[in-house]
Order: sequence, then C-alpha cells, then structure tokens
Amino acid sequence: MTDHTPHCRKCDEQYPTARWALGYKMCMPCAEQETAPVRTIVPMAKSNYILVTDLTLLKGLNKYASQ
Repeated sequence: MTDHTPHCRKCDEQYPTARWALGYKMCMPCAEQETAPVRTIVPMAKSNYILVTDLTLLKGLNKYASQ
C-alpha cells in the first residue's frame, strides 16, 4: 500500500488519510463552509407551495407563532 498524503482541493492543506479513503476530497473546515443552505417547502393556504430559505420568513408565515 502506498503512503498517500491527501491535500484539500480548496485550501491545499493536508487532511487525514482515513477521510480520503472514505472518498472525501476536502478537509472538514472547507467541507463545512461548502454545505448547501437549508431549504423548506411550505404549503400555503388556498395557494401553491413556497420555497423558504430564510428562517425568519418561515417564522413569519406561522400565524400561531408567539412574537
């Protein structure tokens, strides 16, 4: 088995070989920065669905939420 020292494709820092063996190409800090934003699809009354990406908008849509 060859000794491989993987480097992050984003910051070029070394990361653990075990992480590389699992198929990851980035170090943990870079991978956490690149995660996708949370999206929620909400059904609206007498309307269609709305895609919500901002938590404050989601809270504003809930008429029963305490303010």
